Amino acid sequence: MSVKKNVSIIIPNFNGAGLLEQYLPFTVEAAENAGVEYEIIVVDDASTDDSVVFLETNYPQISLIKNVTNKGFSFSCNRGMKVARYDLLLFLNSDVKLSGDYFENQWKYFEQDNTFGVMGRIMSMDEQRMEDTARFPNFLGFRIKASSFFYSNQKDPSIPTTYLSGANALVDAKKMKAMGGFDPIFSPFYAEDLDLGLRAWRLGWKCYYDHQSVCFHQVSTTTKKHCTKNRVKEIYYRNRFLVHAIHLEGVSFWMWYLHVLFLEVTPKFLIGKFWIWRSFRQFLSHSQEIARSKRQLNQLMKKNKSSFSLFEVKKIITLEMKGKEIIWR
Repeated sequence: MSVKKNVSIIIPNFNGAGLLEQYLPFTVEAAENAGVEYEIIVVDDASTDDSVVFLETNYPQISLIKNVTNKGFSFSCNRGMKVARYDLLLFLNSDVKLSGDYFENQWKYFEQDNTFGVMGRIMSMDEQRMEDTARFPNFLGFRIKASSFFYSNQKDPSIPTTYLSGANALVDAKKMKAMGGFDPIFSPFYAEDLDLGLRAWRLGWKCYYDHQSVCFHQVSTTTKKHCTKNRVKEIYYRNRFLVHAIHLEGVSFWMWYLHVLFLEVTPKFLIGKFWIWRSFRQFLSHSQEIARSKRQLNQLMKKNKSSFSLFEVKKIITLEMKGKEIIWR
């Protein structure tokens, strides 16, 4: 039988009073059913709705942290991480509904010293389709695309995944804190979970997907409510550029850079998608932050005696999948 560990549940929130009212009871139920010590930490990101009043009135037992100004997903999660007391951290979106036995099948992964974290299966709120499963790292030239979904119906297959969805990532607290949490370079949202997973793999730690652990998600509820489509695209592409700049080195970086500039940014700009140029300019303006992120990662890799590149991560994940009954979506 797997040894259970205590857990800190960290929920970033921005104007999600209605979501908290709907889904927080399921979080409490899942934590109670787990039979472990737990705490729930909500980090309110300067909400202008009744989120704070709702929590203070209905959940006085929950630790509430209030950002003075809106800082985004990474900053909020990291504030929660810094005050968290327990062995595991569950980063959970406010628009996620946990199943009652959500934690039951996840403890076993942390019996291995090199486990960074595990995520569960994300279903649509109507329970009709899978929104997220394990992700496989494909490369198109020097561009990484973790867009191939897969899973296994085997009972305990230990399926690897490129990264853990920020919507429901259960991670080892010591490892997460050693990494400094989510990189704030990706604020306000998008790609911070991909970067975190890649950093974990490159440090020699493993990320897993558990098909038996189920939750339900209203995808991008806050994003769609507060951002225009072009603004979302702008942030998405900028952060995708940042991931590559942080994790590619030497010739690989320059080959990627030229590909993106001449085969992605320029063609989109010429057909009137001017938001792509804003994305690229913002990416270029982050040169100092990129250098800092690369330096911190290299220092951690040296400390962990690890030297895995992105391309070697793909090989490791492929080996982890060997002998498993994989179903591709």
